[in-house]
Amino acid sequence: MMYDMVKKVLLAGLGMQEKVKELVDDLVKKGELNEREGAKLMKEWMERAKSSTEDMSRMASEGLGAAFDKMNLASRDEMNALSKKVQQLSVRVKKLETEIKAGHEDVA
Repeated sequence: MMYDMVKKVLLAGLGMQEKVKELVDDLVKKGELNEREGAKLMKEWMERAKSSTEDMSRMASEGLGAAFDKMNLASRDEMNALSKKVQQLSVRVKKLETEIKAGHEDVA
């Protein structure tokens, strides 16, 4: 859901980039900007667009992180630690089962 929203915004941004380029090219053709000014204007717009995209990505990540925190979901590190603990306990259970089985065989 969040991915789709970010994707749409980024695609819209690409469309906007093309429109800005067309506008700058038109201004250069009409003589209202020289080529150097046009290039500078495009560079400034691209830098601002990049900064905005990075800000949006950061805010989306923070928003998702906050949502996951509110849902009280385990982190990847927590899941890995739990998985390791389950593996360790499984080994101990098998060992105890083997010891118990061996103890029953000795009694019989």
